[in-house]
Amino acid sequence: MTRPLLFLLCLLTLVPFTASARLAGPPEVWQQPAEARDLAQIRRSGVLKVLVNQSRNSSGEVKGEPVGVEYHRIRAFEQYLNRNARDGRDIKLKIIPKAKDQLLAALQRGEGDLVAPGELVNQGIGSNVSASAPLRKDVPLVLVSRQGQRRYQRLEQLSGRSIALPVGSAAAEALRPVNEKLAARKLAPIVIEWVDSTLAVEDVLEMVQAGIFPLTAVEQPIAERWAKVMPKLRLDKHLVLDRQGDMTWFVRRDAPTLRASVDRFLAGYRAPEDQDAAFQRVYRRLYKVHNPLARTERQRLERVRPVLQRYADQHDFDWLSLAALAYKESSLNPAARGAGGATGLMQITPGAANSVGVGNIQKLDNNVQASARYLAKLRRSFFSSSQLDERERMAFVLAAYNLGPQRVQGLRAEARRRGLNPNQWFFQVERIAAEQAGMGVVSYVNSVNKYYLAFDRERYLLEPSKKAGKAKK
Repeated sequence: MTRPLLFLLCLLTLVPFTASARLAGPPEVWQQPAEARDLAQIRRSGVLKVLVNQSRNSSGEVKGEPVGVEYHRIRAFEQYLNRNARDGRDIKLKIIPKAKDQLLAALQRGEGDLVAPGELVNQGIGSNVSASAPLRKDVPLVLVSRQGQRRYQRLEQLSGRSIALPVGSAAAEALRPVNEKLAARKLAPIVIEWVDSTLAVEDVLEMVQAGIFPLTAVEQPIAERWAKVMPKLRLDKHLVLDRQGDMTWFVRRDAPTLRASVDRFLAGYRAPEDQDAAFQRVYRRLYKVHNPLARTERQRLERVRPVLQRYADQHDFDWLSLAALAYKESSLNPAARGAGGATGLMQITPGAANSVGVGNIQKLDNNVQASARYLAKLRRSFFSSSQLDERERMAFVLAAYNLGPQRVQGLRAEARRRGLNPNQWFFQVERIAAEQAGMGVVSYVNSVNKYYLAFDRERYLLEPSKKAGKAKK
């Protein structure tokens, strides 16, 4: 091999590959789009497969009440198609929830006929996807913070600051030209903090309201909607990252009849005036997370840290998972008393403690020991499958801690029956839980998860032994 050729190959290893180049498997497996189903094939099958953004903002339903912004619209489209059926055969919807950044790829693979994201989605160049007529045109992407936080007047004042964004956020692309302008002025860029994949846009807004994340950027209609139930949010409408994007639905380019039907429907569709009534009723009274790392909370955590770490190590838990559960249950107060005999830091009941051989749960050590043992028992007895990753396993354990293991197993069975992933709590089994049991258990698991993520962001500061070890090096 000649030296120039070797040098060229070395340079190529430094070039970032496109997303398609990083995909595993032979190209024909993922590049070959499935044959599209146009409206005639959909009518023959009797099923319209709608890919929806898995966030509760877009497609949630709670005990038969719609809380997702797209829910009314896609149901109205179902009725529109059935009113115009010439053969009298009804079409039924099959709702398929996916992560926002996976929706268009799933459409191209033929996993659905229509995408209804409820948020701005970047269509990309050269895709076999066609956007519908706009649901909303020129949607502003605005900065959102917590009331009482510093108020910025210009985007350049955000130089060097971080903005928390959920996976797939349209704000990431909108930040590119902003950062280019900052670079031209020799200013530091605005940094994107990509949040955990278990968080959707509504979760990020809730954590901004709590003061866990300082800032986020979101579509103005979505921010305005959630500000109705999160009154401590502040929308900085004068700080607009972009206002050129349209909210649309998507179909395959090779489904022109379906696309024409979508556009005719959207041209005449008017959202019901009370479409957010259930959304506001559900979320106004729902538990909202607080900042578990405020000064008082840090002091409380430090006092109980040794006992949490001891029993977490004994039962193979991350001690911050126990800390997050303790914060949700008692605000880290070992003297807390709850309903039904729930006691102490972990709010465990005497019956649950006795079932794992621990008494005197008024004592802090016993209280944490009993809780850790009981959680480990749930994990071992019901959620030990190797098909569960550790984050999802912990979510199922928490759901069982709150709702009971048998009910959670029943929810998993129903998820499997409906074609959802029974091994994924977040956005999959939790959908069934919201429909059948309400938002109580969903909010419980999500709150503990948010507290865990808040603690994990500052793990280095919360684990003095690791700090000391690094300092010695």
